Amino acid sequence: MSGRATLAIAKPLSYRPIGLQSTVTCLQCKQSFRHARIQLQPSLAIDAQMQNVRFFSVALAARKKSGKKIKDIAASDSSPPGPAVAPDTAVDEIFDFSPLESKILEAIEKLTHNLSRLRAGGRFNPETLEALRVSVGKGNTKETFRISDLAQVIPRGRNISVIVGDEEHVQPISTAILASPHSLNPQTPHHDEPKTLVVPIPPATGESRQAAVDAAHKALEMGLLDVKNARQSHQKKLRQMELARRVRPDDLKKAHKQMEDIVKNGNEEVRRIASGAKSVLENA
Repeated sequence: MSGRATLAIAKPLSYRPIGLQSTVTCLQCKQSFRHARIQLQPSLAIDAQMQNVRFFSVALAARKKSGKKIKDIAASDSSPPGPAVAPDTAVDEIFDFSPLESKILEAIEKLTHNLSRLRAGGRFNPETLEALRVSVGKGNTKETFRISDLAQVIPRGRNISVIVGDEEHVQPISTAILASPHSLNPQTPHHDEPKTLVVPIPPATGESRQAAVDAAHKALEMGLLDVKNARQSHQKKLRQMELARRVRPDDLKKAHKQMEDIVKNGNEEVRRIASGAKSVLENA
């Protein structure tokens, strides 16, 4: 998707010299240390700037990567084993927002997919035709299939071509299309193409445009509900740790605030995407 909003802003990087003594005893060492600091400062400034321009999906991917347990990394490393890694603490757990962010990202992707199925101006969506059910066979051997299982549906200008794989399925498919509530009237196959049905696409009307806008609004409500459910799941986790008295109240308060900030930005992103889609549908 384009124009993703930042959901979580990472903390600026900090640098602490490692392996250098705090006191330099000779002039040569002082000069070397000063030169090393001068060389490091530009790259640190660039890294700090990059941390502030990470978008939602990038921030989530980075958080997932950074959230990988150190012991897992150590297990896949071919270097000699180091000291034992301490397990995650309760404080680490309450500040691990990767499950929450993952669920919010899934909600946004689901919303985007649902909105992409709507046609600007209320025009007919060929996927609706593919989803129609068709009964084929005779007597007790009848089976029901989607049209997409029996034929190819190809949009061609103001028409849709339905290319059927088996000629005996042409009539059942034509009957199913004609009986649908979408005001479709498939034409009789031409003798040169006996397995191809041509379905004229009905023109968009005021009612169809409004129906598309209403569908976009429902997709928005569903997206907000998915974000809400993601928040409730994370809130339940924090509540359980609070009752077990595993973390300090101050840490719990900070975790709650960060959770609410993530949820707020997720809701804003859902509304932004839905608002843009509704604008296109209304003005088409």
